[in-house]
Amino acid sequence: MTSRVLVTGAYRGIGAACALAFAAAGARVALADIRVPEKTAETAKSSGAAEVLSLACDVSDEAAVVALGRSVETAFGGLDVLVHCAGVIHEAPLLETPVADFDRVIAINLRGSFLIGKMAIGMMTGTEDAPARVVMIASDMAYYGRETFSPYVASKHGILGLVRSWAKEFAPRILANAICPGPIDTEMLGADNMSPEWRARELAIPLARFGKPEEVAELAVFLAGSGGRYFTGQGLGINGGSTMP
Repeated sequence: MTSRVLVTGAYRGIGAACALAFAAAGARVALADIRVPEKTAETAKSSGAAEVLSLACDVSDEAAVVALGRSVETAFGGLDVLVHCAGVIHEAPLLETPVADFDRVIAINLRGSFLIGKMAIGMMTGTEDAPARVVMIASDMAYYGRETFSPYVASKHGILGLVRSWAKEFAPRILANAICPGPIDTEMLGADNMSPEWRARELAIPLARFGKPEEVAELAVFLAGSGGRYFTGQGLGINGGSTMP
């Protein structure tokens, strides 16, 4: 793979797994996170990446996203694939959720998706024969909702709206899709973000296990490759059967 790929949220979890999967495929990979993802970058370099760029970026900050785009364009001369994984989760009953917490989740998850998508699409020069790819990480909760997670669910449902709109606006030269993971074994499912009761509920699905970040990464690589040429505007569930839309 000679693609020029930008992966956000690359410090850990799904983002790091996606970065390493594209690196192993030989891509030129730019990694971005609120903290410089140095450890991921080091592993990517030893995994076969053609080139690795590692940068800090607050995806909710327009100026920071513009600066990220300039750095990627200077290094790579353009972009073929965006995999946007940056995001946060928040659990609290609605009546105990301050507006500031809602604003933070929407700013990072939805505003950040808009800003990163706008920047990346502006750098893409895909064609009908060789379309560029946009892959956004949404959530299975975008389909079925979840009590005490309303800001998070709203943000992820909004990502599906962005993807469907971009798919229609930029076809056939850019294909835009979302991946909607179910319970994936990352720090987001840890005690700092979710209660033990909700962790237990996450396991009450047909496959009765948490997914692996590497499994999500495999789907991202598929969507960016030749097998993904007829997918656009879709939300692909990788969820162990948590939802079946």
